[in-house]
Amino acid sequence: MPLAQPVALVTGAGRNVGRAIALTLAASGHAVAVNVRSSVAEGRSVVDAIIRSGGTAMLCVADVADQTAVQAMIAAIASAWGRIDVLVNNAANRREAPLAEISADDWHATLRVVLDGAFFCTQGALALLKASPRAAVVNIGGLTAHTGAANRVHVVTAKAGLVGMTRALAHDFADSGITVNCVAPGMLDTQRDSASASAQPAHHAKHRPLLGRRGSAQEVADSVRFLASDGARFITGQVLHVNGGTYLGG
Repeated sequence: MPLAQPVALVTGAGRNVGRAIALTLAASGHAVAVNVRSSVAEGRSVVDAIIRSGGTAMLCVADVADQTAVQAMIAAIASAWGRIDVLVNNAANRREAPLAEISADDWHATLRVVLDGAFFCTQGALALLKASPRAAVVNIGGLTAHTGAANRVHVVTAKAGLVGMTRALAHDFADSGITVNCVAPGMLDTQRDSASASAQPAHHAKHRPLLGRRGSAQEVADSVRFLASDGARFITGQVLHVNGGTYLGG
């Protein structure tokens, strides 16, 4: 029998923003499918934290850029819980390099994770989302999709494409009552692959939030929770900027 509680699938949920989103949705009453590609220990840590808090969670190890793997992941969730009510497309690559040093493989790898991943997961979950009375898709974009940034042409292009996908799917899914929105985080205090200053994105040095501080993963997660809630059922096709005033565009 399907779970009585709503189910959320969060991709790239092993750490940082993805982890915060998974924990926050669990705290708001969702069973959470925690997706990771290779960070199995981190994903297991998120699942364990949810279960220790009295919630329901399962670990889904799958590369979202692999359509077959995504289909198997969706099938496993359907078999275990019988539903998906919220899909959060968070998985991404964020490497920096000047254009001359970006190989075709690097270019396509970034687009595959961000765009193919969101496409495969949304398409794969569509039948389950349509069966939900409160379905929501939330794509995690980024500040630089709107401001641009040096040495990130592959990342900026992918994240900008995610905005276009959000708006297109809002039209496609409106008749089914599925909302589709994008949360675009600004500069955040998050764990990087290295503790060195060089590991911080270069564009961070050129921007300063009006609020005088960087944001937290939790603040992004709270925005996702709102867009997945009953209070956001009349919001679709929108980009919600969570950046402390770094970017004031629409």
